[in-house]
Amino acid sequence: MIEQLRIQGIGVIADAQVDLGPGLTVITGETGAGKTMILSGIELLRGARAESGQLRESGEQAEVDAVVTVDQERQQLLGDLLEDLGVHIEDDALIARRTVSGNGRSRAHLSGRPVPVSALTQVWSVLVSVHGQADQARLRQAAAQRDLVDRFGGVRVREALTAYQAVWQEWKDVEQELSQLRASLSESERTSILLRLGIAEIDEVAPERGEDDALNAEAAVLEHAGGLRDAAVSARSLLSGQGEDVDTSSVISMISRAGEHLASMADVDDRLRELGVRLSHAATEIADIDAELGDYRRNLDADPARQAWVEERRSRLKALCKSYGATVEDVLQWRAEAEARVNSVDGGSQRVEELAGREELLAEQAREAADVLSQCRRDAAADMAGRVESELHDLAMPQARIHVEVSTDVDDLHPHGADDVRIVLAPHPGADSRPIGKGASGGELSRLALAFEVALADNAPTPTMIFDEVDAGVGGAVAVEVGRRLARLAASTQVVVVTHLPQVAAFADHHLVVEKGSNGAVTAASVRGVDGDERVAELVRMLSGLEGSSTGAAHAQELLEVAKREREGAAPRGVAAPT
Repeated sequence: MIEQLRIQGIGVIADAQVDLGPGLTVITGETGAGKTMILSGIELLRGARAESGQLRESGEQAEVDAVVTVDQERQQLLGDLLEDLGVHIEDDALIARRTVSGNGRSRAHLSGRPVPVSALTQVWSVLVSVHGQADQARLRQAAAQRDLVDRFGGVRVREALTAYQAVWQEWKDVEQELSQLRASLSESERTSILLRLGIAEIDEVAPERGEDDALNAEAAVLEHAGGLRDAAVSARSLLSGQGEDVDTSSVISMISRAGEHLASMADVDDRLRELGVRLSHAATEIADIDAELGDYRRNLDADPARQAWVEERRSRLKALCKSYGATVEDVLQWRAEAEARVNSVDGGSQRVEELAGREELLAEQAREAADVLSQCRRDAAADMAGRVESELHDLAMPQARIHVEVSTDVDDLHPHGADDVRIVLAPHPGADSRPIGKGASGGELSRLALAFEVALADNAPTPTMIFDEVDAGVGGAVAVEVGRRLARLAASTQVVVVTHLPQVAAFADHHLVVEKGSNGAVTAASVRGVDGDERVAELVRMLSGLEGSSTGAAHAQELLEVAKREREGAAPRGVAAPT
């Protein structure tokens, strides 16, 4: 509930404090006095776009503050949001502030903490709802009519809708994933065919890691076999001579004789003995080299068949490297990655089958949940039609008939179920029943909007409801009934109404008057509460525009008596309203 509202620098309002209480509060005043500026201030607190044209003085700053009492139910609804914003509610009071600078830029605060302007919209949508002529026009929309039925259905419809939307959203998520997977698989499967061909080509050659280097080395040896053999024979002839015989002039023979010379004097000098040992080791090493050279020469005989095979193998490996990588290592890496992609496609096909089955199951569950929701809506629609029709009878539409049609198509599910809701009105006998979206007049829409809100009072979406000229297009006895219904609505909800009708104003628990004064070139509006004689005077002004009219005062007193009996629960039906 809004406890207090302060507006500075908006339109004709320089600085005004509006104290609001429980029940019904009406705001009245002459045309142009600034009543709409109060609503403009509330709209700014609800996150509406700030315009520099709203400022009282060009280049100055406007500010709107409100103190709002937040009950425990709403605190729970706002809990996560306020926690994310770092905002704390103390003693059930939330302080909201919006400032607008001359360049149109604005800032928002909640309980002294800076917050995004969008946060105001989220918070105030839970606390305050504003109903104006735009909302009356919205009644023409099918979505708005469905929302009315859902509100009237209360917990039963809300739980059925929540259950349906959970299944519907999961179904749509699976449907989207399946569609995307099928689209990607279509391209991936074409790629997979090429990958399989590449894998088969590589597997036919069956390369091994490092094979290309080994073959290159072997090819070089085979290509220079003659020169290698001559080098080995020449080297061996120097080391040991020819064949198995050791030439006396060979390296091995000379080292052996050198060792004998050293060994003959080794007992005399240890240094000479150590050199002899080293020479003996060298002789052994050279003898080993000589033997290996012999083996090398014998095994070096060129094999034309082997050479042809090596060249053919090298050619096949080069072909693979040309297509799949610079080296055999790169080719094997390509194959591993290609195999993984092929397996992924195969796994994707399996995933498609799984998702297709899941999609079919969820679609059926969504249709079942939609059936349950539709039945809840049909029950709520029938009850709501009776309640609203009764309210219309008291709003000077005594023979109006209203019907709420709920048409269901489970093959056309949408986020709100399978239903299309249409409210049909026959305003009087003999009139065709027509959807209110096409046939209702402005006055009928005004009364319909109020009738719905009164019928839905027990399911009010917010603890505070603000009506901007909800009585437009009505007068006389109808206006009295509008006042009655607003008063009844205010029994469970804080209601604030901007009105031009004295019949409505008479039912208020609190009456605020916006007055426009003048001080030289500066004009400013003030807001003050009226009671007693001042309230009667304001009602007289609204009735006749004549100050001090005794007839107007009598009419005003009669209106106040009617309203008083209504609040006391004993208001008679059919009270004639002063006109």
